[in-house]
Amino acid sequence: MDFSYSARTEALRQRLLVFMDEVIYPNERVYTEQLDAATNRWESPPIMEELKRAARAAGLWNLFLPDSELGAGLTTLEYAPLCEILGRSPIAPEACNCSAPDTGNMEVLVRYGTKSQKRQWLTPLLEGTTRSAYTMTEPEVASSDATNICARIERDGDHYVINGRKWWASGAGDTRCTMLILMGKTDPEAPKHQQQSMILVPIDTPGVTLVRPLTVFGYDHAPHGHFEITFENVRVPAQNLLLGEGRGFEIAQGRLGPGRIHHCMRLIGLAERSLEAMCARAKSRIAFGRPLADQGVVMEAIANSRIEIEQTRLLTLNAAHMMDTVGNKVARAEIAMIKVVAPSMALGVIDRAIQLHGGAGICEDFGLSAAWAHARTLRLADGPDEVHRRAVARLELKKGENGWRSPPASS
Repeated sequence: MDFSYSARTEALRQRLLVFMDEVIYPNERVYTEQLDAATNRWESPPIMEELKRAARAAGLWNLFLPDSELGAGLTTLEYAPLCEILGRSPIAPEACNCSAPDTGNMEVLVRYGTKSQKRQWLTPLLEGTTRSAYTMTEPEVASSDATNICARIERDGDHYVINGRKWWASGAGDTRCTMLILMGKTDPEAPKHQQQSMILVPIDTPGVTLVRPLTVFGYDHAPHGHFEITFENVRVPAQNLLLGEGRGFEIAQGRLGPGRIHHCMRLIGLAERSLEAMCARAKSRIAFGRPLADQGVVMEAIANSRIEIEQTRLLTLNAAHMMDTVGNKVARAEIAMIKVVAPSMALGVIDRAIQLHGGAGICEDFGLSAAWAHARTLRLADGPDEVHRRAVARLELKKGENGWRSPPASS
């Protein structure tokens, strides 16, 4: 299968590589210093707006969106190498308006939103003037099985009333966040996968309470953050419902397919940067009279990392190709497989880089510990490994039985 870059992708790729070298990498430390010095960690550092202006000027804006009028018009396969490059830096995706959960929320609005919903919520997200969050997971139930979700969305005249408790609402702490997409139950008596709906909730609606930020291995991920939120008699206009009652699972599947593959693409970029750090450290440090790069165990770590990255990239590109050619539903096994493989691969590569850096690897001087914490969350985000393995196994078990069989018992 040919995964070579299209002419347009290659042109964007070269432009993005220059942008990373000249704009993103030099400002990573500036971003961190401004965030650490801020009186409110949930306000975006001023440098981010400068980076966004630079990205727009360079034509590197909304690259993720396949809609040619609203985004770059790239296929999933064409976007893959660009998303990988963005994944090399924690600030690059937002600088190019290609960061989760806004990407998934924008895709939801593009696919399922009404003209009014798009005008009110999609346009400012596309412009990068606001941010959003996605509220699906709940602390009281095993949310890996989304049929367990029990936040209520009840019709009351021209409004819906929402009551429930959510957590891991990524992005909700950002002072620029204006809207939440909430998944909840509208009809407990409906068939299992038609009980849930999705609705747009302005974050400043009375009854919406940000309870607390949740840390990830001690990192608060400000100004983005992950919040626990309560909804107490929250009234929103009925016109804020997406697509219709009972369509929540349909929307979720449309949203999570691209979101999952984008996570995997970015993880490949994160692993590549970690491998580069590993090689640089190996060549610059002397132990027992020889450079670390000459030690057999170090060479094995480097080789295994390269092999695993290439395997994951090919699997991800294949999934992207299938999403483009046969659709997300047919490609569901491939999407599930990469969602298992990519985080584990990245964790392995980052862990080797940490080990090779010694004590330096577990502090923040090289960014490896934060990278590891981020990659580890993605074994849970958008569905845990076990759910994806279950999906792959069930699809495999449905296939024909033409393999080797045991001989019949002798008489």
